[in-house]
Amino acid sequence: MRRDFLKLMLCAGVAALPLTRAHARQRFKQVPDEIAMLVEMKASPFPFHGENPDTGEPFMKMLEGHRLGHQSPRGGIRWEDETYSDKRALFDIPKGFDLSRPAVLIVYFHGNDTTLERDVMGRQHIPAQLAQSGINAVLVAPQFAFDARDSSPGNFWRPGYFSGWLAEAASHLAKLHGGGAKASDFNHLPVVLVAYSGGYLPAAWSLKQGGTGHRIEGVILMDALYGDAEKFANWIAMRRKHVFLFSAYSKSSRQWNLELQELLVAKGIDFARGFPDALAPGQIHFGEAPQDLDHVEFMSLAWTPDPLSWVLQRIAKYRL
Repeated sequence: MRRDFLKLMLCAGVAALPLTRAHARQRFKQVPDEIAMLVEMKASPFPFHGENPDTGEPFMKMLEGHRLGHQSPRGGIRWEDETYSDKRALFDIPKGFDLSRPAVLIVYFHGNDTTLERDVMGRQHIPAQLAQSGINAVLVAPQFAFDARDSSPGNFWRPGYFSGWLAEAASHLAKLHGGGAKASDFNHLPVVLVAYSGGYLPAAWSLKQGGTGHRIEGVILMDALYGDAEKFANWIAMRRKHVFLFSAYSKSSRQWNLELQELLVAKGIDFARGFPDALAPGQIHFGEAPQDLDHVEFMSLAWTPDPLSWVLQRIAKYRL
């Protein structure tokens, strides 16, 4: 009797598995049309009223009447109300995105002299490059210093802040997606961190103390290494079998890319020079682009047109 009961339960369990999987597949539908929006967030790089951990000095130490300002080493005094007060982020869910399939969150850190509307969306076409890549991914890009020559991470200097920012981003993505999606559906997605130019600095600090644990699966540096190479080397050393790194560079950032390569050699970590056919955990690639490239237009035209799309296409596990 007991044996018959166990046999019945086993058969019932086997029969139930396909139903459970089918139910999981039916829970979400593909996004029929692209969803792109600028959203003001509670968590954001700026405003920031803490200290620069590299100098130990307050970030905002200039005062003119009621206006707070930052003494930028390359841009003179920048006022908070003009440069360090935009709390928006760009959210993009490409057409065909499917939460029922393996998916990834692309986080894009822009460079200097940038606005989300004019540069990230308009000139660099980052959402369009994501759609063109054909991978199952969503995009979030925060606004750092607004249209200024400044790479400061702001609140991303704070330990654990990046993780909290990702959690809030997940809630916005769920609302934009609709169709029964929850914040947790997005907050568990692996992250690929893309940094262009001055975006290297918030990327470096996010890797060092952003509180994301094992969630960051890969880092893509697009002419984006101008210091803090040791933070990237240490992150690779800790996660070397589980993450990938691809750094494409021109003459503008060549010096620091060679420095990172030297640090990896000192740590006994293998890497390849050249442009990869695929990107997977454990792989590290440095691609030297033509040295006469225009750094300002690197995200639009580098070793190939639409270089971010080219790189994302090589993350095979997320191809649609």
